[in-house]
Amino acid sequence: MNHPQNNREENRNVEVWEDLVYIKELVLSIVICSVTTLGGYFIAPDESSQPLFYGLTGALLGFIIASILIKPKRIFNEVEGEDV
Repeated sequence: MNHPQNNREENRNVEVWEDLVYIKELVLSIVICSVTTLGGYFIAPDESSQPLFYGLTGALLGFIIASILIKPKRIFNEVEGEDV
């Protein structure tokens, strides 16, 4: 039997690499990482490899910000005595 709450929650999710994620949080993290990456790229001096390093630093900064803002919702239960 489908409950309305479960159906509504399934509509909020999208499958990415065989895992369910909230669409809102996925879009938010993509926007954060894109803004910081492009920001780092555009503020870099116009030397040979500086835009690459500034862009990579911006991507790392965006990842850190997104991981602080968006907390994981998965719960792991460890069962003693079972071999995997």
